[in-house]
Amino acid sequence: MDRIWLQHYPEGVPADIDTTQYRSVADLLEESFKRHASHPFSVCMDVWMDYAELDRLSARLGAWLQTLGLEPGARVAIMLPNVPQFAVTMAAVLRAGYTCVNVNPLYTPRELEHQLKDSGATAIVILENFAHTLAQVLERTQVRHVCLTSMGDLLGPVFGRWITFAVRHLAKMVPPFDLPLQGRTLTHFRDALSQGANRTLQPSQATHDSIAFLQYTGGTTGLSKGAVLTHRNIIAATLQAEAWFAPALKGLPDLSKVHSIAALPLYHIFALTLCLLAIRQGSSLSLIPNPRDIPKFVDVLAKRPFHLLPAVNTLFNALLQNPKFRTLDFSQLRASQAGGMAASEGTAKQWQQVTGCPMIEGWGMSETCAIGTNNPVTSQHFTGSIGLPLPGIDITIKDDEGNDRPLGESGEICIRGPNVMAGYYNQPEETAKTFTADGFMRTGDIGVMDEQGYTRIIDRKKDMILVSGFNVFPNEIENVISLCPGVVECAAIGVPDEHSGEAVKVFVVRNDPSLTEEAVIRHCHAHLTGYKCPRFVEFRDELPKTNVGKILRRELRSPAAPAPH
Repeated sequence: MDRIWLQHYPEGVPADIDTTQYRSVADLLEESFKRHASHPFSVCMDVWMDYAELDRLSARLGAWLQTLGLEPGARVAIMLPNVPQFAVTMAAVLRAGYTCVNVNPLYTPRELEHQLKDSGATAIVILENFAHTLAQVLERTQVRHVCLTSMGDLLGPVFGRWITFAVRHLAKMVPPFDLPLQGRTLTHFRDALSQGANRTLQPSQATHDSIAFLQYTGGTTGLSKGAVLTHRNIIAATLQAEAWFAPALKGLPDLSKVHSIAALPLYHIFALTLCLLAIRQGSSLSLIPNPRDIPKFVDVLAKRPFHLLPAVNTLFNALLQNPKFRTLDFSQLRASQAGGMAASEGTAKQWQQVTGCPMIEGWGMSETCAIGTNNPVTSQHFTGSIGLPLPGIDITIKDDEGNDRPLGESGEICIRGPNVMAGYYNQPEETAKTFTADGFMRTGDIGVMDEQGYTRIIDRKKDMILVSGFNVFPNEIENVISLCPGVVECAAIGVPDEHSGEAVKVFVVRNDPSLTEEAVIRHCHAHLTGYKCPRFVEFRDELPKTNVGKILRRELRSPAAPAPH
């Protein structure tokens, strides 16, 4: 394949990266921790952690995990928001030779149960705020070891205790829970660290082909599926991101002084990859546990210069609506990285007017470690395209038969590279359908590539709905609503929304006239994470279908489509 995009790379960006410099992600972590020991790693609620402390604490937690008798590669679930415990736990799991299973802390019991059972996780590190969810499903999973942490565990002996007290008793953010242990172990995070301090962490035996992360994404069957991200995939994505962002940081004398904002959840692949980039560079992060609280988020931004701000379009927009944000000092901001969902031109223009820094849009998936294409970080304005393939990546546009389409003609965007997943966990049929004969992964996005190698997304082949950067699959919503009393059948689609990009709308055929929109939405909130729940419910007598009975979602999406009678 002729990589036509290489001639449009910024100066100094290589065509490929070398993943062989590390045997595993654990090796990358070990090297970074030693090289950057004296540098700050993260700050959360004004409490700093340096790389030496991250090294020490993750080694202790990893050594404790090794006392549990877990087999090499065992899956350890991590159900944490953006608090210092996340990086410590992630590093501990990888350094101990196990596999990270990132879990959305806002999952409902149904969603959590599926992910724990599907991954085969035998241990979990969880913030006590979410233990009530785990309590409802623990007995039906393979989890044998629970490590429970409190919000203030790594925020200092005095301030940390105060934060934990405030979260529990003032904000009342820890619902009552009773974990059904019955042969399972329950260990508090700080106790695990103390026990691990008396032991030596045994080096990971993981190789390039070992699984580093099971990153769960939406499933076409209504259940999420785990993208198998190997150590090679994660190393590649980290090095690709480093190479691509280097021109934005050119001229800075010391990368350890680079400061990035971690407002996106670290369990999401976008933020996770940028966290690993920071570790590789030895730079620092501001951890934002609750980015929805925009005033407090802006207060954090006002405290210190920041160089990299990754966000989804909705977060950029929310910041722009805050008057104090417009008064901040943006003189050090080198890159405003948009991803996770389509960036809007209106938000991008306003962002550049306010900050003086152009919004740089990129594209990736959980299946590609968030790495795929990106606009050059040297761009002076928003382009509206998803940019060029990053180093080591091939992008091609294919038709339904797997044939390459000519430049300028639309087709499915397909990707190949060292960052692309090995497949879906325990789903050989899904994996086979996803990859083409020549090794490209089908993305489900329809796009066009121009003569310079820039790609523009024009539609989605899949019915996936993108809500604030999160994948929402209609099948999952429809499966849940189908269990609501009074529902005969239903269909879910995405509709434009100025705040979240898209919102979920469902069409319902009912056999109980007393069934209300509120009842359907209430049922969804009991079984689905908030962002998956429908914003709109429309009742119809019937739904448009093909001659074999398949519901035509495209007709429901058409604004001109009349309701059938």
